Order: sequence, then C-alpha cells, then structure tokens
Amino acid sequence: MSFMLKDRVVVVTGGSSGIGLETVRLLLQEQAKVAWCGRNEERLLASEDAMRTAFPDGQFMTRVCDVLNADDVATFAEAVKTQLGNTDCLINNAGQGRVSGFDNTSDDDWMAETGLKLFGVIRPVRAFMNQLLASGMGSVTNVNSLLAKQPEPHMMATSAARAALLNFTHSLAHEYAPKGVRVNSILLGMVESGQWRRRYLDRSDTDASWEQWTGAIANKRGIPMGRLGRPEEPARALVFLASPLASYTTGSTLDVSGGFAKQI
Repeated sequence: MSFMLKDRVVVVTGGSSGIGLETVRLLLQEQAKVAWCGRNEERLLASEDAMRTAFPDGQFMTRVCDVLNADDVATFAEAVKTQLGNTDCLINNAGQGRVSGFDNTSDDDWMAETGLKLFGVIRPVRAFMNQLLASGMGSVTNVNSLLAKQPEPHMMATSAARAALLNFTHSLAHEYAPKGVRVNSILLGMVESGQWRRRYLDRSDTDASWEQWTGAIANKRGIPMGRLGRPEEPARALVFLASPLASYTTGSTLDVSGGFAKQI
C-alpha cells in the first residue's frame, strides 16, 4: 500500500542515524523528495552515501544544521525550497534524553533540556510553516516520548520537557487545523539505538545474544511484547501520520512502545 507521498517534499530533522535515517529510507522507498539535516557532518555525509547507494535515482539533499539555531534552520528551509520545491511534510526528530533526578540537574541542565525538546521543534516549525501552509496537504509530525505521559524519576528534566512538547503539539494542531496543516506526534518507548549497542558490547553476560540481552531488559522493564522497538517501526508510524493516509488525524499521539504505556 502506498503512503501517497510520491514526488512530495518531506523534511526530516535529525535524519542522519537511527529512527531519523530509517524514516528517510522509507520516504525514499515511497519516491518522495527528501531533505534531512544533522549537526554531525561526518555522520550526515555517511547517511547521504548510504542512501545514494540504496536509491541511485532518489531525489534528496542533506545539510549540516543545528535546529536550535534559527538562522541555520531558516537557511535550510530556503535551500530545500530551491533544490527540491515547496515542503509538504515536516518530521521533527528531537535528540536523546538526559538521565538525572532533581538533585543532580542544574538550572543550566534544565534550560538545555527544555530548550532542545521545545525549540528543537519550534524553530523548524517557524522556518517551514509558510511552505506547509502553501502545500495543500501540510503536516508536522513530532517524535516524542512516552515520558510525556509516564514520567521516570531518573529522567526528570526530560520527562518534564517531553510533557511540554506534547502540550505544544496539541495546541499547534488546534491553531493550524483551520489553515490546512495537520500536527501529530508519536510517543516512543524503548527503541534499539547506538547507545544500546554500545551497552551490549560492555555487557557482563558475554554469552547472551543481542536478542537475549535486549529481551531480558524488556522483560525487566515490563514491556509486554518482550523486546525493544526497532528503528524502522517508529519510522513507519511517522510516515503514516505525515502522509495523506492520515488526512483526518490531527492533534493525535500514536503510542509506539510495545505496550509499555500504563495509562488508559
């Protein structure tokens, strides 16, 4: 089944690895025109090379961009319009979380975490909104975390910032629905990542396979599906919400946590 994104322009922030890169891959499979950015030039170039090998006829571009820098994001938005055309969908893939409780989170840490989770979305939305309004099928889709509804004490600042992003996403959806732009988000649980791979290499039980090791973690944390998510799984949810298949969905949050959510 097609996501109906052929020749549509889709922007993915934080697209050089993990969930972001799997989202890029799926979009290119759908023959969308894709632009993605990241702060690490080496990783960004590696992602571009990988996608060029996989999709030699794909239409895409990349750019080094700090989403917290308003000038960087504005320049990126103009470059996308010039090289690929008017943007139809914006997918905001925010950064990693901070592990700390109240006692070991400084004021600067609070500001940094809140700034990343909020302004890492606000600034791209501002930069691309005029293009989205002109699209006729504009959409904004934000990567958020289950922490927004199910906070963890050892990730206090991130949990609070994620809740703020959830609130912002809902408010933005209501403001722009009459103007033809949909706004949704996904709520992640525990997903395989480079960080988990590094922890696996340092594991104490060297006889355990990756599947056994991550399965034990999932069971210990109470994930009903008994495993961590794979990056391509939230990527599919992101592309669905961004696409015309979700044309009557806005202000929504799609849980991608393997049943880890405790709230009804």
